[in-house]
Amino acid sequence: MKKAMDKMDVASLGCFAHTLQLVVHEGLLSQRSVSDALANCRKIVGHFKHSPLATTRLEDIQKDLQMPTKRLHQDVATRWNSTYYMVESLLEQKWSISAYGADHDLPVTLTSYQWALLEKIIIVLAPFEELTRQISSSTSSAAEVIPSVTVLKRLLARENEGDTGIKTMKTTLLEAVQKRFKNIENEPLYAVATLLDPRFKDRYFTGADSNKHTKDALTQEVEKLLSRTTPEGAEAVPENPHKAPRLEAQPDSSSSRKSSLKGLFEEILQEHDEERGASSTSTQVQNQIQTYLTEQTVPRSDSPFQSWGVNQIRFPTLAATAAKFLCAPCTSVDSERLFSVASNIIDARRNRLGGERAEMLIFLKNLPLLLKL
Repeated sequence: MKKAMDKMDVASLGCFAHTLQLVVHEGLLSQRSVSDALANCRKIVGHFKHSPLATTRLEDIQKDLQMPTKRLHQDVATRWNSTYYMVESLLEQKWSISAYGADHDLPVTLTSYQWALLEKIIIVLAPFEELTRQISSSTSSAAEVIPSVTVLKRLLARENEGDTGIKTMKTTLLEAVQKRFKNIENEPLYAVATLLDPRFKDRYFTGADSNKHTKDALTQEVEKLLSRTTPEGAEAVPENPHKAPRLEAQPDSSSSRKSSLKGLFEEILQEHDEERGASSTSTQVQNQIQTYLTEQTVPRSDSPFQSWGVNQIRFPTLAATAAKFLCAPCTSVDSERLFSVASNIIDARRNRLGGERAEMLIFLKNLPLLLKL
């Protein structure tokens, strides 16, 4: 990924999902009461993971209580959202676990205070989990970082009636977000990519200076592209002017669960739409950029790649610039999935595969990805 960004003359940045994990650990999971409750959760889940008999007994209790037969999730230290899923599964099976503890031994038991604390943790971490799922999709790009951080800050800063008992958690997380993403709007890759995403444009920048610097940076990128023109002065556009930029649209893979962030994204867009106004510009590049920015944003559920495919003829140089910046991923998740293919093919039941045959199977597994290039 770093080599690809270097070849495109774009700075390679850190993984957004990893930074979110650092925010959660620093802002919430480092609190003593929370860490103690989570330690007890791991012991309870570990008890059922290491004992088939205990698992069978729990499943019998779930059937007696007419509950869905589900197993508990074990968290992984390197993925904070696995801790979220562990707590979520424990809360879902709260009554079955309590019934199990009444008749059988558990390594530890959760107090009523710890159960209440786990419910508050789920409420606070739900927006982080939703963002992590969104940015971990194969179609996510660097353009989603600034809008996600802006929405996250507004959500954590907003006080609600249901915040009783979790205000300290939200404040701690807000401070961690502000610390980790302090200069996010000044990073050219994130800023220009956000500006070139038809879903976001300049609506999610919180500082006037950063907004202006980003537009200047975009102008320089477009002028740089225009400088590579033909002798007749025509713009350097793709061979076929009716062909969309080489960016593939893929279906949205996010979960169908109710979004806790959708309203905030739309709220910020409405605030900026009221402030939009046409302004006269002096150069061709500035005219093209200004026209693009003053137009309505597309719905967040739409694909920015399809949008640029439709508008490539209207904004040829902007479309070419968007192809450069929107191809930059914001996380290393999708790349890591490719490296997991080998471990999924060569496992304990297929440990006699030869190197040549294993390489063929891995190639066939990744063939759909190659066909999209």
